[in-house]
Amino acid sequence: MLRDEQLSILRDISQSVAFADERQGKVGQLIADGYVMKDGDLFELTAKGVTAVEEHAAALGVSDAE
Repeated sequence: MLRDEQLSILRDISQSVAFADERQGKVGQLIADGYVMKDGDLFELTAKGVTAVEEHAAALGVSDAE
């Protein structure tokens, strides 16, 4: 299960938002876990990362509707 901070990083990457240097160290674990890949100087979500972001958004939608 991803922590909120990790999901936040994934959302930022999916929206091509730059993030602070202190968060870049945490990206290494997301790369190792298969959620993110590095393409030159850019980070991209893998299919696993996209799925995690979509599932989290869907879960938030369900909890908001209740």
